[in-house]
Amino acid sequence: MADFDRNVLEFYQLSTPFPTEWPAEKDTKSDDSDSELEQKKQKINRRKSRYQALERAVSNRQSIVQGSEKSANGVSNLVQRDEPDPLGTSDSVVRTLKQLGVPVQDDIRLRNRFLLSSTSFSPALFLSQMHATADTQSLLSGLDVLSKSIDQKSASLKVLVESNFERFVRAKATIDNVYKEMKYRGAEPPSPGRARGHSRHASKSSFRNSVVATNPLASPLPNDSRKKNALVKESDYGVMGIKTPLLDVAAKAEDVWGPALGGREKEENLKTVSTSLDRYKEYIEASSNIADSIKRKDYEALVEEYIRARRFADEARKLVEALGSTPPSETQTYQILLAARMWYDVEEQIQLFKRDVWRKLTSLHTVSRTESLAGQPQDQHMELIGLLLELGVDDNPIWVWLLSRYDYLKGKISSAGERAKVEIEVLRRRLANGEKPAPQMMASYLKHLGRQSVESKATGLDSADVIELWEKMLAFLSNLLSTQGILGEVMEFWQTVESFIDGRAQKSLPTGYNDESREHHRLSQQGTGDLQKGTVELVDMIRAHVFEFFAGAPPEDISLLFSPLPPSPGTPKSGLTPTNGRDPRFNFDANNLPPPSPKRGEPWEKYAFWPPTSNSVSGVHYLSKMLSLVGSGASDMASVAPIKQGDQKQVELLKSLVGAARERSVTALCAAWNKDAENIKYVEDWKRSKEMGDVTRMPASFAAFEGALLSGMQKILYIPEAMAKSGSGDIVLPPPTKLLQMVRSQYVTTLYKALSGMVENAERAIKKADDEWTTDVDLTVVEPGTDRASLMSIGSGTVDPGDRNVRMLLTLGNLYALRTKVVPNLNSQFENAFSVKLTDESKTIKDVLGQIDARLFQTYTRPSLDSLRKIIRAGLADPKWAPPKPTEVKPYVYEALLTLVLVHTQVSTTAPSMTHQVLSYLLEQISRELLDCLKARPKFDLGALMQATLDVEFFAQTLSQYTTERASGIQGEIYSMLDSKTDNQARARLQDELPGMREVLKKLREQSRSEFACFKRPRRTAAASTQGSVAGVGPGPGGLERTATG
Repeated sequence: MADFDRNVLEFYQLSTPFPTEWPAEKDTKSDDSDSELEQKKQKINRRKSRYQALERAVSNRQSIVQGSEKSANGVSNLVQRDEPDPLGTSDSVVRTLKQLGVPVQDDIRLRNRFLLSSTSFSPALFLSQMHATADTQSLLSGLDVLSKSIDQKSASLKVLVESNFERFVRAKATIDNVYKEMKYRGAEPPSPGRARGHSRHASKSSFRNSVVATNPLASPLPNDSRKKNALVKESDYGVMGIKTPLLDVAAKAEDVWGPALGGREKEENLKTVSTSLDRYKEYIEASSNIADSIKRKDYEALVEEYIRARRFADEARKLVEALGSTPPSETQTYQILLAARMWYDVEEQIQLFKRDVWRKLTSLHTVSRTESLAGQPQDQHMELIGLLLELGVDDNPIWVWLLSRYDYLKGKISSAGERAKVEIEVLRRRLANGEKPAPQMMASYLKHLGRQSVESKATGLDSADVIELWEKMLAFLSNLLSTQGILGEVMEFWQTVESFIDGRAQKSLPTGYNDESREHHRLSQQGTGDLQKGTVELVDMIRAHVFEFFAGAPPEDISLLFSPLPPSPGTPKSGLTPTNGRDPRFNFDANNLPPPSPKRGEPWEKYAFWPPTSNSVSGVHYLSKMLSLVGSGASDMASVAPIKQGDQKQVELLKSLVGAARERSVTALCAAWNKDAENIKYVEDWKRSKEMGDVTRMPASFAAFEGALLSGMQKILYIPEAMAKSGSGDIVLPPPTKLLQMVRSQYVTTLYKALSGMVENAERAIKKADDEWTTDVDLTVVEPGTDRASLMSIGSGTVDPGDRNVRMLLTLGNLYALRTKVVPNLNSQFENAFSVKLTDESKTIKDVLGQIDARLFQTYTRPSLDSLRKIIRAGLADPKWAPPKPTEVKPYVYEALLTLVLVHTQVSTTAPSMTHQVLSYLLEQISRELLDCLKARPKFDLGALMQATLDVEFFAQTLSQYTTERASGIQGEIYSMLDSKTDNQARARLQDELPGMREVLKKLREQSRSEFACFKRPRRTAAASTQGSVAGVGPGPGGLERTATG
């Protein structure tokens, strides 16, 4: 509360809150002035000047110092509420005085005497109170502070004067000119007689003296040479020149505005008009409200305003009809005129708006389905139709929209189908006129199949250009037949038509003003029939394009490329040239067309859907997808009500579409399958399989190739994805027997060709460089002069493809894998896929495999067998072959066994699974050769009998691991023959020599154990090891029998 009282006292410049009399100082004009005596002295001593008015104005300026106070009359002064000590001892004079006990807060006048900014400042009082206890040194320090402060303020004033000096000079010049005009009254001043010094007193009294002396206002001179705009009374002090134009303007304004401002009759008329305008204000504003609603796209407000305007117009019409020939009153006249004017404006805007809505409704189809799903509502056409029905139209917007939708779909099907087929043909011609790929390159794609599934990405199944063309064809069919493509739009169109025919879609549509649009809710009988026929026509157009693509020949005319691209859905209407969005590869000169496909007799030349040089693997991959689209699309097209309920002809056409597409696809695929079977031999890279070390990667690649073809062919023939749809069984029929037989025979043919190619690989000589066998970067290059044995020991994945025997052995291993595993699995896959039994084919394939295996086996073993026969015949023909008492086997036996060691090394390191079969067969042939050579001798004495027994038994015991029943039988025949060609005496003596012969055989076996260790039976258990260390005759436990070689 004390602060509030203090603020009141300070504001009103009072010393007490309850004064008893008017303060005397309030009678003066300045609160901070000195005594009257001092004021008189100041007035006397003040310099008198002609600029007194300016000086007074400057001295009485309002304070702009922050913290300054206002006097009682509201004029600001420079006195602040508080300020720092000018001597620099304190930052607040008021606070210091309060601490010293001086009541400066309660007495404003007393406070002002201590503030340096006040004119009532008293230095003596200030020093006696503020610095009563100050010593001389502190006062000297304060004097320095005060001096510096004064110097700073003087410098500021000096800067102010210097910065505004030009203003002072210009102001003085202006004042002098005005003074001269008023003194000499526009005349030229007289030139002075002599130059004299400047005298302020003279100038001060010159104006007064001149007025008294001449008095030109009383009697102007006749010869007046004064200026036109002189500041004299005769020229109204300079405004005479503009007075006449001002009077003319005033007269003109009176003429123009006088009648408008002064006519009472017009005033009454205007009041009547104003009353009418106020009464029909909402109708007058209808036009602007409708324009605003159209601009804001507020269609609900638009309809409300339009209905209100129509009601007002109808009321005016009824009023005119009711009046008849009776003249209307003034109010009725205004109502009729306002209604006519308003209705004209509203109707003009609504008609323009309707045209815009019609345009939007008919062009709504260009919005793509993806954009519609993403942003715009799918039933936007219903909103526009409802808006037109609300506003009232003559044509049926439902019929117009359905008809425009039909035209749009018809144009889209035609342009998309024709354009895509021409672009596909251009790409076909590029491939056909390109360089034909080498068989090795074609085989590389088949080899790639063994490393990935055919269901995965198709990037490695064929060349990039072929894959691109396949993708183009698949995209073409997907655009036509998928539910997200044109067929989906046609089916959606029929669903919309059906909903309008049934009346379900109209339930949410308005009936318009006074039910005038209800008649548009029904489609006519003829319109319904036309829509059904149009839907069937759209379906048939799609079917015809797909049927021509599969069953027709490649198109000859590609002139469609030179026409501009049709606007695609969502394409902007401007800003694009016709070539924008087009693949530059389809830009041709009309005089330089791409050449047609050359006629070389290739099977693919008559198919528009088959890329030239495409292999069967990429073909079956894409054709299975394409046939799935065809089957599903045909089923969907057959499910459309106008076709399903009575158009049997169209159903038959759809059946023929599926049948023709399937038959042509299978025919083209079988031709490519046959070609790839001939090239499958180039897949052989003579690399060992990681799963089975004694075969190459050929069986696995062949199995993957055939398996992919069978799996894809099953999808093409039966189209399982389409069969999953309801009612598809009537359209997608089971494949005919002719197609199944074609696939069946082609499967068997490809097996024969693949087997023939494998045998050709084994028997064919391989070049060292620039050869089809060295195209694979993984192929190991064998340098000339490399030792065969060292090459065999490099690793399980490295073989010498230049060695014919190595190729023979690997091919035999491959044939064994095919016969025992691959072909049976493929046969089972074929039988399961096509629900047939390959009884005769399986037997034939098995016989062919056996014959090929036997022929190849004979080819491989013939060089070794010829060498063994030559060695045996030479050894037995030696005259020294039969000593009287033999103690060792003959050298030819060791030579023959060493030959078998080389064979064993080669077979065991190349195809380990073939070792037993090869050596067993060679043992049989050695036994047969021994029998034939020994038969040639007429008789055997004891020495010959013992030598023959030692040789035969040494063969049998050394190769006991590979002994077969047939070899044992031949050995028995040898002993029987020997027995038949000797006498009883030699036979009896042989019995006595048998123990010694056993010792000799045992000794010879021990001596040759290291040389023939490769023929030793592997040790499996301790018992088997013990049995194996004892010399015996015949195969031990676990011996393998040689398979039949034919």
